[in-house]
Amino acid sequence: MGHAYTPGLKVTEKIQVTKKRILPLKGDVLVKVGDKVKPDTVVARTLLPGNVEPFNVANVLGIPPEDIMFHMLKKDGERVKEGEVIAKSKSFFGLFSSECKSKAEGTVESISSVTGQVLIRGNPIPVEIKAYLDGDVVEVFEREGVAVSTWGSFIQGIFGIGGETHGEIKVVVKDNQEVLTDKLIEKDCKGKVIVGGSLVTADAIKKAVSMEAKGVVVGGFDDKDLRDFLGYDLGVAITGSEELGITLVVTEGFGQINMAEKTFSLLKSKEGMMACINGATQIRAGVIRPEVVIPYVGDMHKKEAMVDLENIGLTEGCPVRVIREPYFGHLGKVCALPPALQKLESESSARVLEVEFQDGTKAIIPRANVEMLEE
Repeated sequence: MGHAYTPGLKVTEKIQVTKKRILPLKGDVLVKVGDKVKPDTVVARTLLPGNVEPFNVANVLGIPPEDIMFHMLKKDGERVKEGEVIAKSKSFFGLFSSECKSKAEGTVESISSVTGQVLIRGNPIPVEIKAYLDGDVVEVFEREGVAVSTWGSFIQGIFGIGGETHGEIKVVVKDNQEVLTDKLIEKDCKGKVIVGGSLVTADAIKKAVSMEAKGVVVGGFDDKDLRDFLGYDLGVAITGSEELGITLVVTEGFGQINMAEKTFSLLKSKEGMMACINGATQIRAGVIRPEVVIPYVGDMHKKEAMVDLENIGLTEGCPVRVIREPYFGHLGKVCALPPALQKLESESSARVLEVEFQDGTKAIIPRANVEMLEE
């Protein structure tokens, strides 16, 4: 029988993680292959073109657009300061004059005798790319960026918000079933990545922000609380660009869902170590998962056996998570993979599998309704 392929989340004790750090435009790479970097190390930088500000000079001076060149004090390519006079006109034998001042600092990019407008390009915007990981530079892409690699533990989540950050792991709940409330978040959470259990409340997220925590990793989050926290409905956009003062990684799904025992145990065992987290999520084509990377302390070049990342498909004994109702969020193991198509309640036919849940109960579920948890 052929393999039954299904998407999977990685929850791995030890794996080599490599991240490409690429500039949006070509610029300068500041490190070389073999350099050791920290999450805040700037590995590349560039300058983005500034914003363009249009000025209707002809309208301000009260002149025909075709006469604008006779009244300009600045030419194409010349620098201007905010408030500096860029054009001036005189009338009634020089007794009265009008002038146009720049409302922005930058460079004159265009002067149009058709529209009477002058375009001023603002100052370039500096962009820096940081390493994100604590590791080594393993590849350099000329004028574009680098690849940073490290050995560490790796956890993928279901959903997240907020961008890249890092901090020391602090577990504030007693087990994977406890709800993370605001009472569990204290002053010693400043700069930490807080680990919760089955749910984080809206008040807890707000308090984590006020306490200047770096991130929260938790099993579930209520969609209403998410909407209230963001101030808008998220829709299907890519997350990760939110500037909320914190990064959230949800490992199981929406609602109160116990964090997987394996995930919680792994995070608990790494308490006090630094974690690099990213809440960026995209659920459409080109899936992007939120993640937690816990770099190993030591020499990355020490000989290690590479972890086989090939998805060999579902097999008996494979751990899975159900991703659709009526068993949404339930964890279990595959105990049977019937090869024949079976008719579902919807009258359609599909391949199914039998899952044994953690409480010992079993259910027949379409294979498309489960997500494999990679060991």
